[in-house]
Amino acid sequence: MARPDPHSYNDSTQPETETLDWKARVDFRTHRLHAEATLTLKEASAGPLDLDTRDLEILRVVDGNGRPLPYMLAPPEPILGSRLRVELPSGVRQLTVHYRTSPTASALQWLTPSQTAGGQHPFLYSQCQAIHARSVVPLQDTPRIRIRYRASLRVPKALKAVMAASFVRREEHGVEAEEHYEMPQPVPPYLLAFAVGSLAPKELGPRSRVWAEPELLEDAAEEFSGVDDMLRAAESLFGPYDWERFDLLTMPPSFPYGGMENPRLTFLTPTLIAGDKSLVNVVAHELAHSWTGNLVTNASAEHFWLNEGFTVFAERRILEALAGPEVAALNAALGRRALDEALHHFREHPHLTALRTHLTGVDPDEAFSQIPYEKGYLFLRAMEDAVGREAFDGFLRRYLATYRFRALTTEEFIAFTERELPGVLAKVDAEAYLQRPGVPASAPSPRSSRLEALQRARGTVPSVEAAKDWTPAEWQLFLEWMPSDAPRDLFRQLDERFAFTRSRNSEVLVAWLVAALRAGWGPAVGRTEAFLGEVGRMKYLKPLYGVLAASREHRALARSLFKQYGERYHPIARQGVELILSRA
Repeated sequence: MARPDPHSYNDSTQPETETLDWKARVDFRTHRLHAEATLTLKEASAGPLDLDTRDLEILRVVDGNGRPLPYMLAPPEPILGSRLRVELPSGVRQLTVHYRTSPTASALQWLTPSQTAGGQHPFLYSQCQAIHARSVVPLQDTPRIRIRYRASLRVPKALKAVMAASFVRREEHGVEAEEHYEMPQPVPPYLLAFAVGSLAPKELGPRSRVWAEPELLEDAAEEFSGVDDMLRAAESLFGPYDWERFDLLTMPPSFPYGGMENPRLTFLTPTLIAGDKSLVNVVAHELAHSWTGNLVTNASAEHFWLNEGFTVFAERRILEALAGPEVAALNAALGRRALDEALHHFREHPHLTALRTHLTGVDPDEAFSQIPYEKGYLFLRAMEDAVGREAFDGFLRRYLATYRFRALTTEEFIAFTERELPGVLAKVDAEAYLQRPGVPASAPSPRSSRLEALQRARGTVPSVEAAKDWTPAEWQLFLEWMPSDAPRDLFRQLDERFAFTRSRNSEVLVAWLVAALRAGWGPAVGRTEAFLGEVGRMKYLKPLYGVLAASREHRALARSLFKQYGERYHPIARQGVELILSRA
């Protein structure tokens, strides 16, 4: 018996799933999916087959001919959920599990009409990363086993179901509609994704469209109108786009992430709609995942940097191609700030600040941070600096071609790199990035004339003329670099001159509110209270609840706001905020 992924019951001695046929009926009244999952295995093998589940009610398990198969659902473990062990007779390659999801399935969020932009219809969406697919489908929930799938969702006829897959057809049956989808490329289970709601599409280009609630559609289409330029820039850097379409779904405000790279249908937070396209670097990040993550995948959460470090590197190369090196450098500086904050956050758990982690007994959601993103980026930048851009670009293309539609470990990456770029890992001290905590002193630092100008302005009130061409990224850095002892009157002057409290750019607004709250500037409190009721993105919830909870004056307010708004947040976000408040 061998379990190569510490977050899955999958046993490497058992057969692997090849395809999934999934049928589900969406029940908004009970907040359940009534479903059946048919798994076809790569080969027949008599004996036990272990599947991952979480809070699923298993009704029966049958073979391809409808004959019952013996099974046992084990008691749940805190992180893994429950092992579903099915005993397979000789010659069986296919089994079907009939089941119901829990109303509190960790991958699903059910929204009432009042929690949507239109206010008339309910909304449902999934979020399966890292190990939440098992709360929706009983399967081998590990990224090392990629599957093709066909799916049908039965929903109220007034609503639209969309999936991160290729649309096949819609059928209407009385008061319900059935939407059929197919994913012809093999994907890891965390990329299973769907949403159901009042949704409308608008074409953006020959390979892309945006979906949103009708009330948000025009604003979303305008904000993301440049996506085809991004797609062409990415292909010029990394090779052909293998997923046919790059559609976007604008999510409800409770979506916990900036974006989720579900192939063919990237999910995006509505906080990106700033009115000036200033936050579309998140779109570049999710697009980059089409190569680094979706095409080439980490084998488990212990190798997460292989997804995110490569994707941040690719994202900044796309930004550089579209907007120039100065913009890429500003984003790299913001990334370094986020990395330093994450290192501080994990200072009592330094083993989680190495890129190659060991996570037996650790919930991947609790280990999640910017470290694999930004430390991984610095590692790859160091490699690029060591061998030169041309050589590194060739290496990157060979890497993507070698592991296309596969998953790999850090150890496999090391072996590949030693073959392709002999000596470079020793030259950049790869061990310091991969195996040791913190960031090597020799790590690359972003440099640009605009960054130098920002450093000179630190702690001042710049004139309107001096700051007239600053990008939102520059304002964010300026605010994050605010000295800890800056006087409250400085914040009053800044807000009078630049109206930060009314900013539509969520990144700038949150940087402003965090700095102003730390300085004890009273007018920031009211806007913080309102904002925490408007969004569910963890990137904003955590620092704002964190700064409130760290203050004796505002600790009770933080708990009161979470009591008021917590049910609006996604379960993953609620868990993160609860952890912050428990430590206050």
